[in-house]
Amino acid sequence: MSERRYFLDRSPGERRAVVTLDGRPERLFIERDGEGAPRLGARYAARVRRVDRALGMAFLDLGGDGEAVAALGRASLGEGQAVEVEITAEPRRDKAAIASVHGPATSGVGLLQAGPTAAERLEALADGGAIVEGDAARQAADEAEEAVLVVEHSLPGGGTIAIEPTRALVAIDVDQGTRGGQDRARVVQQTNLTAIREGARLLRLKGLGGLVVFDLVGQGQAGEALAAEAKRAFATDQPGVVIGPVSRLGTLTLALPQRRTPVADLLLDSDGRPSARSVAQRLVREVVREGRSDPGALFDVVCAPDVAEVLQPLLIALGPRFDVTAEVGRARSDTDIRRR
Repeated sequence: MSERRYFLDRSPGERRAVVTLDGRPERLFIERDGEGAPRLGARYAARVRRVDRALGMAFLDLGGDGEAVAALGRASLGEGQAVEVEITAEPRRDKAAIASVHGPATSGVGLLQAGPTAAERLEALADGGAIVEGDAARQAADEAEEAVLVVEHSLPGGGTIAIEPTRALVAIDVDQGTRGGQDRARVVQQTNLTAIREGARLLRLKGLGGLVVFDLVGQGQAGEALAAEAKRAFATDQPGVVIGPVSRLGTLTLALPQRRTPVADLLLDSDGRPSARSVAQRLVREVVREGRSDPGALFDVVCAPDVAEVLQPLLIALGPRFDVTAEVGRARSDTDIRRR
């Protein structure tokens, strides 16, 4: 039987909530102070900025938290109208948040009710179960972050899957690798079943959705069993999951609701490098570890100027033992923690 465990890591400026499934990361929620993008479930008083009836969309001004779009449906919306909305999908790098309209707004444009925090999301998933904090939580969150950014993942029992988001869809390539046996059909089937289960876990971890295509091993053998396995694997993502049949070419296509900002969008800049904020948060964790190992020492963190700008206010929360030096010309990834 599958076992889920729940972890909450807290550090200055950031909370990371993790769910593991049978010892592997399944979900990662990252919440950072000062990053006010609309969260799932948040409610806003919004102003209709523009209506595009050809697209059936209304473009909304949320105030300080940016913009959102809403389907017109049966709502009769006009430019300048004030409406109350709820965020049903968080923003992505190239797309605005999606909201549902709940009626007219009676207050000025802005946040009315914040969405659940990372800790509250975790508590809801744990449903009364134990939530682990401390060193074990930090390790679980570090491992989850690392797994989010990896493309190729090993499968239990052998083989790999590679998960690559594109503008149009998320492609998942299944590779049997060196996994073999006398009954090839059985090995192929077991590889595909495992890939579907692991793919579901990893999509939840990475916060990916939309159109998803599994390129399975073989050419569609035992399609009914594979579709049934997909139904089980993605049951926790309902409602809104649509699973197609396995094609004769051996592909399984499904549509997943894209509710969350992909975790990679939170960790990386648009050029694929870790953002200055991500590097700064990693340095905070490393400084805490160094400080524990040598309680009487003073430390200086040497880093690139853009990282130092983010890091300085975070170190203030740790006390006067820690300082930061911005070194012009230093690469963002090149950091150093020195004893003074």
